[in-house]
Amino acid sequence: MVRFLVLALLSLAGVTQTSASPTQASEPPNPTEEQPPLGTGSLSFPWSHLRLPGYIVPLHYHLLLHPNLTMLSYSGTVRIELQVQNNTNWVVLHSKGLRITTATMLDQNLAHLSDRVLPVLHNPTHEQTAIFSPRVLSGGQKYFLFLEFGAELGEGFYGFYRSTYRTSTGETRNLASTHFEPTSARMAFPCFDEPSFKANYSISIRRSRAHTALSNMPVEQTVVLDDGLMEDRFAVSVRMSSYLVAFIVCDFRSVSATTASGVKVSVYAAPEKWQQTHYALKAAVKLLEFYEKYFNIKYPLPKQDLVAIPDFQAGAMENWGLITFRETSLLYDPATSSASDRVWVTMVIAHELAHQWFGNLVTMEWWNDIWLNEGFARYMEYISVNATYPKLRVEDYLVDTCFAAIGRDSLNSSRPISSAAESPTQIAEMFDTVSYDKGACVLHMLRHYLTDQVFQSGIVRYLRRYSYSNAHNQDLWDSLANTCSEEEFTSGEHCYSSRQAAKNAYLYAGEHLDLTTMMNTWMLQTGVPLVTVTRQGSRLLLKQERFLRTAHPSDPAWPSLQQGFLWHIPLTYRTDTSTSIHRHLMTTLTDSVDVGEEVGWVKVNVDMAGYYLVHYDGSGWDNLIQLLKDNHTALSFMDRTHLIHNAFQLTTAGRLSLDKALDLIGYLRSESHTVPLLEGLGYLEAFYRMVERRDIPDVTQNLRTYILWYFRDVIDRQTWSDKGSVSERRLRSELLSLACHLGDLPCLKQAQRSFTHWLDSNSTLNLPADVAETVYSVGAQEDTGWASLLQTYTHSLSETHKRKILSALASSRDTNKLTRLLELGVEGEVIRTQDLDSLIVMVARNPRGHHLAWSYVQKYWSTLVDKFQLGSFSIRNIIIGTTAQFSSTEELTEVRVFFESIHEQASQLRVTEVAMDNVQKNILWLQRNLGTLRSWLDQQID
Repeated sequence: MVRFLVLALLSLAGVTQTSASPTQASEPPNPTEEQPPLGTGSLSFPWSHLRLPGYIVPLHYHLLLHPNLTMLSYSGTVRIELQVQNNTNWVVLHSKGLRITTATMLDQNLAHLSDRVLPVLHNPTHEQTAIFSPRVLSGGQKYFLFLEFGAELGEGFYGFYRSTYRTSTGETRNLASTHFEPTSARMAFPCFDEPSFKANYSISIRRSRAHTALSNMPVEQTVVLDDGLMEDRFAVSVRMSSYLVAFIVCDFRSVSATTASGVKVSVYAAPEKWQQTHYALKAAVKLLEFYEKYFNIKYPLPKQDLVAIPDFQAGAMENWGLITFRETSLLYDPATSSASDRVWVTMVIAHELAHQWFGNLVTMEWWNDIWLNEGFARYMEYISVNATYPKLRVEDYLVDTCFAAIGRDSLNSSRPISSAAESPTQIAEMFDTVSYDKGACVLHMLRHYLTDQVFQSGIVRYLRRYSYSNAHNQDLWDSLANTCSEEEFTSGEHCYSSRQAAKNAYLYAGEHLDLTTMMNTWMLQTGVPLVTVTRQGSRLLLKQERFLRTAHPSDPAWPSLQQGFLWHIPLTYRTDTSTSIHRHLMTTLTDSVDVGEEVGWVKVNVDMAGYYLVHYDGSGWDNLIQLLKDNHTALSFMDRTHLIHNAFQLTTAGRLSLDKALDLIGYLRSESHTVPLLEGLGYLEAFYRMVERRDIPDVTQNLRTYILWYFRDVIDRQTWSDKGSVSERRLRSELLSLACHLGDLPCLKQAQRSFTHWLDSNSTLNLPADVAETVYSVGAQEDTGWASLLQTYTHSLSETHKRKILSALASSRDTNKLTRLLELGVEGEVIRTQDLDSLIVMVARNPRGHHLAWSYVQKYWSTLVDKFQLGSFSIRNIIIGTTAQFSSTEELTEVRVFFESIHEQASQLRVTEVAMDNVQKNILWLQRNLGTLRSWLDQQID
């Protein structure tokens, strides 16, 4: 009974009531009268659904944990204050892999309802636990559920798990950290592990004197226990979802600073990597201050910690007040980090800090709308970093985000932004390109349509209105459109009445905008629209359809693939007769606008603000090709990039001849902006890598010759240094990498010279970070160089440096070396398990390694699923990354046969369909375009 008393004495401060139960309809199992305690043998599990019942709501968790970093296990107790809505004998909550040794119910005065330990039942399939109370729990009353439990620290990357790091002297040290999103809080402690069950948390952690304990809130009190252990008691948290709870026990060092509003920001890392934390601290302070102003809502916690975890599967995790990161996403070493590394670190920090409002303060009701968290955080990266670090030119990267989304969305296997998801595997798969990238790009379109001011005021209204609670898509549209009930309007809170709505910024062609109807066409439909534009006198004829890269209008299935698709598209266009941007909302399958007789050219989707592709029928493409040739600066760099992207996407879909798209990029010799230059070059590189892998010698040789000849001047202008703007450095890094891959002699000689200097320095020379990967890749082709790089990889303290070396090691043309790398990856010692998925994809991109990597995935499939969990980003990355290299019907059959062999798992995954669609797309590209590419290159070479 001593343990019960310890919990009972924990402070009850900070308990708050919830305003409503979760939205899912549910009835409690029929209550019984008081009866003698029963053994579990005579009880059956009382709940059959994946979602928890809504008749009991958690209000406050008192959680005590004692991790043992020597034994790699932990014990814990939790006392959960419950609000019971309906009479019941059962409490059903989540638990996975925990040993629950004691369960008891207390009334609101902390008196026991039963003098015996209560029966505990488990449903492992649904990851649920049920506790039976012999005495009925009465609706309208509060109770406390007390549980004692224990578990091993996890081996993977979820729940409460073990991580390690190695010191420069070779000592391995343990730490314990958490990662709960989306459904893994239940692996650390018994809880109501759904986002709508928000509660307060009072957390206490026991540790040795040598360690530091961190959690969402600051330490309020530290007590020395009889056995010399310390117990840190953290302040009561704000109301939050279980997936945002976090705690860490480690021996890290930190740097700290305070924001203008008084928030203490700290960055933690392993002691010998402490020097790499300073950039992140500056960025976090600056970005946190920006968000407080932009959202006009003060950050609600007294502190914000950012921690670099050595073993971490994701990029980062937005736990409220205690954000955890992969080391490459937080640590910045000026000696070894490139310009792209700096952009990445800044953007990830911006993303996670945006979540403190979007996701943490206001949370989606259920995982089907995870885009409300992730799409917003992805988009806010661009808004916040553009405002705080303009020299990073992050707007240059937004097009890549939208192109990635279109790439996924133009496959028949895509999904709507809001999609059903119930099981943990289905939920994990929601964290994908559609939620993040498409979500961000649809928001970008909406912001441009509504204006910056209306967009900003609308999302502030949304955040204020739903603070500390949960929201749906409709809540966002209502907030943006200023609509609300009459009762809400008269309270003067956050909105206007519908009568007033017509007076605000939503005047379009004289009518009030129906935002919900418009946005539902983007949220609830799969895919991306293609707008075909035809000039007819003074009019522009418009036609919209679903864009698909794996189907053609001549296919018999085409009508069924187009059935029922219609978007409300906010079109924009520019012409040569005016500098203004013209706007038109297209809400029908066909439409037209008057542009005037004298117009020479029309560019639709100005600066690619809209999430749609454009096809110019008739002479439209010829006019634009001529315009780029004569005066490419008549269009913005975004418009030029957009034209290049659209032309090659249409080529893939069989809607535009490849020679037309290649003629379009014929102007690139005159291009001075990095983004369109890299866009055009990227397509040529993709074609080269495809024909290289397929071993088509004549096309491979001619395309290599053409690229090196055509881009000779821009290649020769590159210096092997870290000088210049971020854009210049990005171009240098990508251009020299390609030149050396294509076997350009000047490039290879310079890289070899630099690598020799590096070897002569005993691997201590810091190469220019922007070209280091290229230098290492050239050096890795020789046995001595490869061995030296592997040795350096083993001992380097910079994870960004190690990633460059790993990429170089995986570029070797020696399949024995590639096999050894993959073996090291599965062992998980020299190459950490967290980097295994990236390694497999790196090997797959190597022409000598793509079948090797695929064979490895098939051989070790069960091991990979055990390491990373089905549905995780890592598994998806492995499947897409290895199969994306295939372009033959034989390879497609091989992929299909493998997925059939793992049918039980494959049937739970969307990504298997995406993978097969990708291979089909590659097959079709070669069938449609290889002959044209061969002929076009022959003409150019002549």
